[in-house]
Amino acid sequence: MSVDESMKAYYAARAPYYDEVYEKPERREDIAFLRDWLPATFAGRNVLEVACGTGYWTQWIAPATAAMTATDATAEPLALARGRPGVQAVRFELADAYDLPESLGRFDAAYAGLWFSHVPVGRRREFLESLHRRLAPGARVVFLDNSEVQCRELPIAARDAEANTYQLRRLKDGSLHRVLKNFPGRAELEAAVAPFGVRAGHRELQNFWLFSYDAAPRP
Repeated sequence: MSVDESMKAYYAARAPYYDEVYEKPERREDIAFLRDWLPATFAGRNVLEVACGTGYWTQWIAPATAAMTATDATAEPLALARGRPGVQAVRFELADAYDLPESLGRFDAAYAGLWFSHVPVGRRREFLESLHRRLAPGARVVFLDNSEVQCRELPIAARDAEANTYQLRRLKDGSLHRVLKNFPGRAELEAAVAPFGVRAGHRELQNFWLFSYDAAPRP
């Protein structure tokens, strides 16, 4: 099974109780901040969300936007996302983050929460090229992800030749999954987006990092 296929299987099985990750007491302060900061950042914009999962962030962002399209490559979490409060006007689409279809349209903002860490190092450019084909020049892009604090609970179990790191995660059914989970720092993120964006900013929270930039004009 490929990394992509194993990731889909893992998140399909975890979807019914995925939100528990946001309910951990040590994350409450960060979550409260993000529930305000994200809607304010995307207010009045036409937003594309990549890898929306169960729609946890979609429900907070959507009411502030002019329009929002939320995508995911796995049907099970996407079905849960459609049932969230505040998402009635959101367009939900099953779509591959590495090949976002032209039919989605064009956007002046994009968001991906807890996704970039699951992108293999060797596929980062592929993902960013796919994303930026859907973005207008000047579009605001925000990535949110786990900081290395997570490794206290889920230590790195393996590394591969491309510098990807992996965790072993056990689901409630007892199954054990090897999950790709990278922890890029600011310099690594800036280098990855340098061909695509300008005015990059990085912010460390207690349990997460935020990385944002503006889409540069395409050559």
